[in-house]
Amino acid sequence: MPLDPKLHFPVMCLTQDGLGIPHALQAERLCAAGARWIQLRTKTFLPAEWHASAVATAEACRRHGSLFIVNDSVDLALASGADGVHLGRLDSGWTEARRRLGPDLILGGTVNDAGDACRAVESGCLDYVGVGPLRFTPTKTPLAPALGFEGILRLLNTLRGLPAWVIGGVVPLDLPKLRRGGAAGVAVSSSLYRDGRIEDNFRALLEAWTAHAEALWDPLLR
Repeated sequence: MPLDPKLHFPVMCLTQDGLGIPHALQAERLCAAGARWIQLRTKTFLPAEWHASAVATAEACRRHGSLFIVNDSVDLALASGADGVHLGRLDSGWTEARRRLGPDLILGGTVNDAGDACRAVESGCLDYVGVGPLRFTPTKTPLAPALGFEGILRLLNTLRGLPAWVIGGVVPLDLPKLRRGGAAGVAVSSSLYRDGRIEDNFRALLEAWTAHAEALWDPLLR
């Protein structure tokens, strides 16, 4: 399955609660640093606050020509003028979401295991999937069992070419190996905000993805 041209950005940046920085400002800083794919992810907002944050984040992304997707809510994605939505394995059904979004908006889904991977392929309605978690991350609760590199690579092979962004505790050192393993990109949150160095952290991830250096030696990729 060829990668949709609108999904050619390898680093998907997820906003994060509890930073003392509004989600829209997180997006603004990331976009100014070169990010072109932002996902609004919050688990603490009430509906009105969530809507206001989505509208402001959408505006920040539009100013920079960046894709903007909403986590968890088709309603909010449509109401805020987002480019699409990402739905977890326990959120509303992917097929119904596609019917409501139409053919042009982006629809992503979460894949945690082989059953999810098969369901994602068979649904025929997803533009991409987020595969993980690679390792433990404190930003996701409850967290599915960590897959490690071996588990991630196994799922990538199960997806039959459906574009996959690896999630869950991803750091720059992981990116050459994940790219060599067939990932279309990575979706990151904690790594972006470490030590408040948002711009530097984003650039480190992007450089790690685009670098021509050899991936770390790993018999799984030989």
